[in-house]
Amino acid sequence: MAFLPLLEEVVRSVDGALACSVMGFDGIAVENFQIDAATDLDVQSTLIEYAAVLGQVKNAAQLLKTGAVTEVSINSDQVLTIMRLVTDEYFLVLALSARGNYGKGRYALRITAPRIRDEL
Repeated sequence: MAFLPLLEEVVRSVDGALACSVMGFDGIAVENFQIDAATDLDVQSTLIEYAAVLGQVKNAAQLLKTGAVTEVSINSDQVLTIMRLVTDEYFLVLALSARGNYGKGRYALRITAPRIRDEL
């Protein structure tokens, strides 16, 4: 499983990207790539907590029969977080600075998700 080059490609291609991870719904990162400038933020703890939120959203969508969740974003003052489901068990998550390119981040995850799925 060669996730690291794919995650690095996402981070390097999106302005303001801080980190990108393949994670399970248990909050454990399968693989992570983080730029050095992101060391002042506890990106990993943030992503772990957001994994729980994504799991709740996924379960709520199933309960309400609104269809499968494909993407969720949580935007705060300092960090924009985009999560895209890859399989029922795994998702991609991208953390951006507040001034990061949100649209390009969404696009990068959309085109990278099938490549990650193939590696799983």
